[in-house]
Amino acid sequence: MKKPSFLNKLKEEGKLELVEPSEEICSSYLGKADNCLKSAKILLQNNLHENSISMSYYTMYDSLTALHFRVGIKCENHAGSIILFNRLFGRTDLFKMISFAKDERIDKQYYVTSALTKQSAQDMFTKAEEFLVQVKLIIRKLGTKEIESIREKLKILSTE
Repeated sequence: MKKPSFLNKLKEEGKLELVEPSEEICSSYLGKADNCLKSAKILLQNNLHENSISMSYYTMYDSLTALHFRVGIKCENHAGSIILFNRLFGRTDLFKMISFAKDERIDKQYYVTSALTKQSAQDMFTKAEEFLVQVKLIIRKLGTKEIESIREKLKILSTE
């Protein structure tokens, strides 16, 4: 018997599902992303680097969640959301950015062994800012046909 894919497993667990596309939920998550970016900046300015890195990551993650809800995808798993972004939207540049940010957030939040500098927190903030702008552009350009196409791709992906 073939082992189910990660995405199919999330679907079976109820952590990944198609929902109605929602501009309202999308807008709410973009608001959260904007607030996380503001928090990341304040934390950076006050030399709270590890917390700034976490908020920079959550800027990216919340904007990604906004994008998913805009096309009608609910995913309650960070890794799954990031994989979906890569497979459904094909933005390898942004996929690499958020994947790196996720690893950095985990490393800085849970471990004390790695070096943390103001420059690394500043770099993460800059990436978060760029990621947010790019995701907002993707959302703005989405039309009905693109949304339907993405939803169809997900149906195929989550049964592989």
